[in-house]
Amino acid sequence: MYKAIIDVTLKQSVLDPQGVAVKGSLHSLGYESVSDVRIGKRMEVLLESVTLAEAERDIEEICKKVLSNPVIEDFSYQLEEVA
Repeated sequence: MYKAIIDVTLKQSVLDPQGVAVKGSLHSLGYESVSDVRIGKRMEVLLESVTLAEAERDIEEICKKVLSNPVIEDFSYQLEEVA
């Protein structure tokens, strides 16, 4: 069994209005050193795959087809074997 930890964020070329709002709030609180904020999603998925290669194949497909919008979002993931 494998656990995938997946991060999905907007591509750098896509405006992140939520990130802009958080950055503005941080600046108003005195955190002027904050130069950028990007907001994303983090997900954990358990896979009952037999091999690491199967888990990687499945999670790539899941991310591309369901968990992200490839037009405007990037994703990254980490896989770890769990007992």
